[in-house]
Amino acid sequence: MLNITDKSKEEAIPAILRLGFRPFFLLGALYAFIAIPVWIYAFQHGQPTHLSAPALWWHAHEMLFGFSMAIVAGFVLTAVQNWTGINGTKSSRLAIVVALWLAPRILFWTPAPLWVVAVFDALFLLAVAYEVGIRVFKSKGWRNLFFIPLFALAIFADFASFAAIKGVAPFSASAVWQAMLWWFMLLLSVMGGRVIPFFTARRFHFDKPEPKLWLDMAANLPLVLLFLLSFFPATLAQLQTPLFIWAGVFQLVRFARWKPHRTFGEPLVWSLHLAYACIPTYLLVKGLTSNPMLSHNSLHIFAIGALAGLILAMIARVTMGHTGRNIYQGPQMRIAFIALVLSALVRSVGVAYFPQYMMELLDLAAALWMLSFGMYLIKFGKMLVTPRADGHPG
Repeated sequence: MLNITDKSKEEAIPAILRLGFRPFFLLGALYAFIAIPVWIYAFQHGQPTHLSAPALWWHAHEMLFGFSMAIVAGFVLTAVQNWTGINGTKSSRLAIVVALWLAPRILFWTPAPLWVVAVFDALFLLAVAYEVGIRVFKSKGWRNLFFIPLFALAIFADFASFAAIKGVAPFSASAVWQAMLWWFMLLLSVMGGRVIPFFTARRFHFDKPEPKLWLDMAANLPLVLLFLLSFFPATLAQLQTPLFIWAGVFQLVRFARWKPHRTFGEPLVWSLHLAYACIPTYLLVKGLTSNPMLSHNSLHIFAIGALAGLILAMIARVTMGHTGRNIYQGPQMRIAFIALVLSALVRSVGVAYFPQYMMELLDLAAALWMLSFGMYLIKFGKMLVTPRADGHPG
């Protein structure tokens, strides 16, 4: 199916609404920069007066369903155009999807009932799933339909998290957050397995290692099981240690096949490998450590190091490519990539071993986080709100 765009109509659309990555990368990065210091303030000073949800719940929810899901939306709404050959969501239609994402972020700070916030959140996820699904269906690119059940699970988990606040869910909010961490890890594992070895081989001119179905299954099946078992804590307590080790070992074997040792000369490639390495690191730490403080705090190895790290590396790369620039001749982001992994280590290992300095370490981790996303906003923000450098649509 041929992707044809009327240039005059394209130029009439504000640049920021010409493709999904533009508003969602900008707003997602801006939200990351704002939401973490707000959470640190709430953690150190108590529940904010105008926040309608418990602060800890809000922090977990918004890092997953606010920040991370905004980037996922921007990525899939952009990538589906390449997958299907059908023009991506743009103009007023894209503005509606953006508004559905923005509404809950604002409504949390108003007297609006939480069920209203939950409905807007679900409508946003449903809208993204529809925009992707309808294009995949029209192009018959069934391989990419796996996003639809993933979004359906996210909608279920989102409603469950709101229900947990009221005590009407049969499981706790922490079970939902743990399930969503596995949701994102599975997404990163599937997409990382597609793009990281491809980008690496292409940049450094060697043959891409062909995926092995048995290895992909061995690395990803335990993540599916951990997602499901998150809602059955008694069973999870019995099975989680072998599942962590199983997943960690096979994720590490899979990762090693992508030849990370050959990437040191290119930040936009080694940043992907460095962030992805946090996935097996987190799994093995969880499976092997006997230190309860490290086990508890290690989730930030994944949440900051892997999830946010891969987000930052990918949005820098995608922004360059989809604004008509040479991917490897853009702004330098070495400091930002390293700062984010350091933030993960400070928040997890630092707090675990030096709990007496928790507040200072949280401040340091937050400052490193803000440095990372602040650099992206400064260096890439203008690209997102101006037309492509090569004059092409998108």
